[in-house]
Amino acid sequence: MTNPLLQDWATPFQIAPFDAISDGDFAPALDTALAEHRSEIEAIASAAEPPSFANTIEALEAAGTDLDKVLSVFFTVAGADSNPMREDLQRQFSPKLAAHFSEISSNKALFSRVNALWETRKTLGLGPEQDRVLMLTHRGFMRAGAALTGTEDARMKEIKARLAVLGTEFTQNLLADERAWFMPLAEADLEGLPEFVVDTARAAGTEKDADGPVVTLSRSLIVPFLQFSPRRDLRKTAFEAWAARGANGGQTDNRAIAAEILSLREERAKLLGYASFADFKLETEMAKTPAAVRDLLMSVWEPARAQADADAARLAEMMREDGVNDELAPWDWRYYAEKRRAAEHDLDEAELKPYFQLDRMIAASFACAERLFGLQFKPLDIPLYHPDCRAWEVTRNGEHVAVFIGDYFARGSKRSGAWCSAMRAQAKFPKPQAPIVINVCNFAKGEPALLSYDDARTLFHEFGHALHQMLSNVTYESISGTSVARDFVELPSQLYEHWLDVPEVLSEFAVHAETGAPIPSDMLQKVLDASTFDMGFQTVEYVASALVDLAFHEGPAPADPMEKQRAVLDGIGMPPAITMRHATPHFAHVFAGDGYSSGYYSYMWSEVMDADAFAAFEEAGGAFDPERASALERHILSTGGSSDAAELYIAFRGRLPGVDALLKGRGLAAE
Repeated sequence: MTNPLLQDWATPFQIAPFDAISDGDFAPALDTALAEHRSEIEAIASAAEPPSFANTIEALEAAGTDLDKVLSVFFTVAGADSNPMREDLQRQFSPKLAAHFSEISSNKALFSRVNALWETRKTLGLGPEQDRVLMLTHRGFMRAGAALTGTEDARMKEIKARLAVLGTEFTQNLLADERAWFMPLAEADLEGLPEFVVDTARAAGTEKDADGPVVTLSRSLIVPFLQFSPRRDLRKTAFEAWAARGANGGQTDNRAIAAEILSLREERAKLLGYASFADFKLETEMAKTPAAVRDLLMSVWEPARAQADADAARLAEMMREDGVNDELAPWDWRYYAEKRRAAEHDLDEAELKPYFQLDRMIAASFACAERLFGLQFKPLDIPLYHPDCRAWEVTRNGEHVAVFIGDYFARGSKRSGAWCSAMRAQAKFPKPQAPIVINVCNFAKGEPALLSYDDARTLFHEFGHALHQMLSNVTYESISGTSVARDFVELPSQLYEHWLDVPEVLSEFAVHAETGAPIPSDMLQKVLDASTFDMGFQTVEYVASALVDLAFHEGPAPADPMEKQRAVLDGIGMPPAITMRHATPHFAHVFAGDGYSSGYYSYMWSEVMDADAFAAFEEAGGAFDPERASALERHILSTGGSSDAAELYIAFRGRLPGVDALLKGRGLAAE
């Protein structure tokens, strides 16, 4: 029988035929696709004709079509709907893929052809996009170690293979800890919890086959539990389990894995001639150097810590008023912050949440995209990988633009967090292809599903990434969509969050789940007034994580990452009642792969730009100013990685931004 992963997909928009694919198809399909790709690469490397852009660079761009198909399907389901077989396949595939791509990047004959083109690039008559692709291809080979020889070359291959295995183990250990733990709740333990939290806990209990409601380590459940439960003992138990993910001892403990990853990264950077892994990693980013990253983070840290310290004093006072004679602890902060928010802003999350229905927030994100970019969204009835998923065709002026898939609900088979990926990226070469884009979130189920305001912000954030993919308009897939510098990739997503705060958007789409009434104007104003509430806490937990990430990679690899984490936090004066957003054993951004290693700062680097970019709309005709929207698409959303990130931002805004707009937007600017 023909493997469905390797067939031409005669499906709507050539989307993967999920209903015809079984887990048993992945391994044989991968082996076939790897062999085919290896043959394509060998043909390019051994070609008798002198190297040209067409027979070398474009040939590389066109190679590996079946491999892309297999991996796009596999990694989609492995991340969003895992099972024991898929987890085992991940462990098998990681070293195999690492070896395959290492073999390509160390192919001396292939690198010789690429290098010859690079050295004669001024004589090739290339257009700007071709020139950019050549530069990125050559740089990629150099950074992968293509110029290494002998034992150094062999060692680089070993390092890459081992890092791939360790990243997979780290991810699966974290998923196992998140999936295994839950805390049963007696009916008396539900006292004081809003109805939406109770409903979510009961639904989680059903999923876990528990005899009653439970608290799990899903952010959409544990965070509201920590906000609302008056039971300090239960909050402590839940928080400590959440904080201990990846550090529980036994087979799922990630601490030794983190240490080995850091050591191997340092060795990899030294083999390539860099002083540190951070120097290696940041070379291709907007920031360029560890010093520039540290300067940004510390410029935000001091005002954020000052605000957090002031807030901690007020929360400790509220604790004492409750008769709790103890130090303010991490499991207390969210509870008393929520009480303070209700008192100072007269804003009750339980009262607010019915206005943020998932379906209405999806509609809001679509409506903003239509007003800004002329996009329209039509539901599609097609087989997908899980019943929770839904899909839409995206069009503009009647022309097909993309397929968008949303997978919004938390479940035990899905890793935590939220993300956007392209199952197929936009390109015009070797033939035109429209993107297939997916947003994955972890919202609590309900009838109807209700979001917190932070959940709604997450939805807009991930849809901003989706727009970056959907509106891409370049020739080559390697520079399509979100294939940009890591500290630039968060700009479109964080910028799109601003449209959630536009009063006319909330007035139209924030309607009560039961009555259908729009959010009252006074409540809407309270939401907007409270937008920077508790920002000291939020900024401190983020910046602390980013500083630890940077410290891990800018010097010698620490033998004990937990001790290094402690030293960094002590050195910056971490408030005792606040923890890192992602402590080392569950810092998947940094240890599940190289993506955000030395790069967790990039959310804040992008926020400097997104605050300034939205100000451009406000300075013009408002949030939906057509000229600014057109410029945003023309210079940023459609261009992918076809130019240097700084050049793209300057083309949109006329200049690079400073940190002032960020501090003002977070409510941390000095009076």
